[in-house]
Amino acid sequence: MPAVYSELRRQAARALRREAAGHTLQATALVHEAYLRLVDQRRADWRDRTQFFAVSAELMRRILVDHARARRTAKRGGAAARVTLSDADAAGVGVDEPAAEILALDEALGRLGAMDPDAARLVELRYFGGLTIEETAEVLGVSTATVKREWATARGWLQRDLSR
Repeated sequence: MPAVYSELRRQAARALRREAAGHTLQATALVHEAYLRLVDQRRADWRDRTQFFAVSAELMRRILVDHARARRTAKRGGAAARVTLSDADAAGVGVDEPAAEILALDEALGRLGAMDPDAARLVELRYFGGLTIEETAEVLGVSTATVKREWATARGWLQRDLSR
């Protein structure tokens, strides 16, 4: 369990580094949530490191998306509390760009997955799982050159899709 926890912590820190400044979810909270979901799987038959990476990246994606949705709901009045403009300015309250970006990326990733599931999985591993090029190549069982090429293609597709 300590090895799993430390690996999740490393992945979460990398994944959150990619996020825009101001994201309210901390790496520790992301790790704890992912860890609880991984450990809670009663019938999980962990075959190898590859399966662990794939499942943990997907879990981190779900957690980040759920967190972003909750923040957007709260922003629109859910559990609203009165805050003066000066308090809001001091606290940095405003447009929740990271939440909007994560939700937009999740939707775009769904569209990419419908066309190219392998590219969507690569993005999930790199972006939400925080894996390096080398780790992604190991998990997918391909060369680092293939990961670099497909990562560039997927990023270009996502950039074009998100700019619409």
